[in-house]
Amino acid sequence: MTAGTPEPPPTVSLYNIANALTMLRIALVPLFVWLLFQEGTAWRLSAFAVFAVASITDKIDGDLARSRGLVTDFGKIADPIADKALTGAALISLSVLGELWWWVTIAILVREIGITLMRFVVIRYGVIPASKGGKLKTTLQILAIGLYILPGPLDPLRWGFMAAALIVTLVTGADYVLQAWRLRKTGRATA
Repeated sequence: MTAGTPEPPPTVSLYNIANALTMLRIALVPLFVWLLFQEGTAWRLSAFAVFAVASITDKIDGDLARSRGLVTDFGKIADPIADKALTGAALISLSVLGELWWWVTIAILVREIGITLMRFVVIRYGVIPASKGGKLKTTLQILAIGLYILPGPLDPLRWGFMAAALIVTLVTGADYVLQAWRLRKTGRATA
């Protein structure tokens, strides 16, 4: 190395705790869906427990990756896929079971998949970081889905949280589209 030349960043192993937690979340999705389709309160509570564990790994893996320098390209791609797989499987399953309106599931999934694809399209112009609204959206979706999974007479609470999750999901989706449009416009102007 010559003086003034920065050292390349150290390579982070693909095999780290953050990526392992992401893969665990993906592996828990089929188990969660299977449990959700079983009849009985014990099965429902088991499905809730698996969903809760999988949801918590989302927070933990991101925190570990950032705090310990374990961010990898694999994690950047696999983490959002794991998130979409878990919430998407939950929403679709609840709709198939007749417990959640299909239009809610479709609206949320179209936004989630559309924004993910849009981020890949505009990545050549720059990265659209996760916003506080996006994090609130994820929290509301997890809480709403969790309430739908839990057995018992919780309908007003379920509906309220799902309505809030849907509104924040759509509003943040519109915000991301606006950010992408600005980023693309700026990127084209500088090119």
